[in-house]
Amino acid sequence: MLNRVVLIGRLAREPELRYTPGGTAVTRLVVAVDRPFVNRQGEREADFIDVVVWQKQAETCANYLGKGRLIAIEGRLQIRSYEDSQGIRRRVAEVVADNVRFLDRPRETGAGEQPSALAEGSFGEDIPFNEDEVPF
Repeated sequence: MLNRVVLIGRLAREPELRYTPGGTAVTRLVVAVDRPFVNRQGEREADFIDVVVWQKQAETCANYLGKGRLIAIEGRLQIRSYEDSQGIRRRVAEVVADNVRFLDRPRETGAGEQPSALAEGSFGEDIPFNEDEVPF
């Protein structure tokens, strides 16, 4: 069996870095990926896909990426369920990233920020985690 996802798109909002109670870094990204066709009005639509990045790669993404940046994601699709604040059982689909590549440079290089070529990398480790530790 195979569960492999490859996405290229732009970040729809700023990365959200959090830490599990055990201290593991986890960053949530939302990637806008254009659909390969136009709608009836001749406009191109996009899908907004939730992505979860773990450990050192999560910190790197949070430190060097921002809204609008072009990235490539390799990972697997994960469907998980949780109970919301009203006690309703919800299901969510998200991509768990094995590898995040920065495909463009930041628009402005601020203090302490490195160009994306230095920050990009393959951090593709298969890291076990407990879903109960996911902070969102």
